[in-house]
Amino acid sequence: MTVLRIERAVYGVDDVPESARFFGDFGLTLVTPSTLATRTGQLVELRPMDDPALPAPVEPGPALREIVWGVREQRDLDRLHEDLSRDREVRVDGHGVLHTVDETGFGLGIAVAAPVVPEQHVPPANSLGAVRRWNAPLDPPGRVRPLRICHVAWNIPKEGREEAVEFYVRRLGFRITDQVLPMGTFLQAPGDDDQHTMLLCHRPDRAGTNHTAYEVASFDDVVVGANHMIAAGWREARKLGRHTVGSNVFRFLHAPCGGRVEYAADMDRVDDSYETRVHETTPPHHLWTLQSNRDGEQA
Repeated sequence: MTVLRIERAVYGVDDVPESARFFGDFGLTLVTPSTLATRTGQLVELRPMDDPALPAPVEPGPALREIVWGVREQRDLDRLHEDLSRDREVRVDGHGVLHTVDETGFGLGIAVAAPVVPEQHVPPANSLGAVRRWNAPLDPPGRVRPLRICHVAWNIPKEGREEAVEFYVRRLGFRITDQVLPMGTFLQAPGDDDQHTMLLCHRPDRAGTNHTAYEVASFDDVVVGANHMIAAGWREARKLGRHTVGSNVFRFLHAPCGGRVEYAADMDRVDDSYETRVHETTPPHHLWTLQSNRDGEQA
């Protein structure tokens, strides 16, 4: 079977309108008062925390409760249904989406992927010896609209972390791209080419929401998108920088629905020739972050 991408992120929240306002400001398109979409058709669903259809929580308060993964075709979903039913409870809802939980207790859904191909234009960059933009001054980026949910990061307990990783590798076909022994495991879905589609982070030694990441078209969009969120009153969680593992440019914001969300651009793409890297010590979190001494303060 082939897991292609994240199809849906489902939250249990204490204030649906406030969480919808957050994701609307973030640049997602409102589909219903409690559902928003990326430009490639993935959904963010916001449900009351006491909704009985949600998986049981693994942490108190508003949180990401389920990730629904998109597979290539119905027979992939059917095979997973048969396999997962061997050792855990599985139910199928009225829309044909399979629901269960992983080894940590996080909600795990499976659906047939329904990708949308958006129109987009990424202005080429110029540098000495590599000029790709002639006679074309840049226009302002305008409103940032995330292309897709590119990865999810879960916090998991240290005890049982090998089993948590093994479940996704053996049962769903993910592969380990980077194993950071003191911190966590970066995993790539079989139908994806991003360096990671999921991070299982055992460093905090507890189960919970870490973050979801949304790819935008350019470095400019990372900066402008987060600037818009700050102007709208939302709090930045991590300032502008570039990750070491994955190499993507990032900015994080605190989300009222639990955890954080990340604007991301220029992630490493890797194919089957990329060999798993095992890090005995944790690499630096970032290659760089924004620093400033303007007015005697850091940015």
